[in-house]
Amino acid sequence: MLALPLAQTIHDTPLPGPVMPLRCSLDYDSRFIRRKRLTTDCGHAFLVDFDKTISLDQGMILRLSDSRFVEIRAKSEALSQVTGPDLLRLAWHIGNRHTPCQIEATRLLIQRDHVIEHMVLHLGGQVLHVTAPFTPEGGAYGFGRTHAHEHVHSTHHGQ
Repeated sequence: MLALPLAQTIHDTPLPGPVMPLRCSLDYDSRFIRRKRLTTDCGHAFLVDFDKTISLDQGMILRLSDSRFVEIRAKSEALSQVTGPDLLRLAWHIGNRHTPCQIEATRLLIQRDHVIEHMVLHLGGQVLHVTAPFTPEGGAYGFGRTHAHEHVHSTHHGQ
């Protein structure tokens, strides 16, 4: 059996010269990864193996152990498009439920969830089912995932 090329680092400088990376399209949930066998859009298999679970964002470049590069792309998936006359208020309510949300000037995109959709409709918004790439905002301070954070509660009350 042949060993798969290994990706353990994100390439953080411009690619050298005329190098064209392979592309790997993944939906939002699949881009939250630590160790997994992936396949590029043209069928080349490789293994991702990071020290900890990370969120791969649209446009990130992985360097493979065989010196090739792979660009991460957001794959189209089933989403709910939220619109309405008070989009800022709708965005606040969606965020208050720690729901990943892609914020655009005229619409919000969220993963399909009938409970959140019902809330949006109750608040006067409109929901349309669409298929599109999903690149939601990061968590606090511009990184991370909104559903992957921890709430730390201290039990220390001073001494």
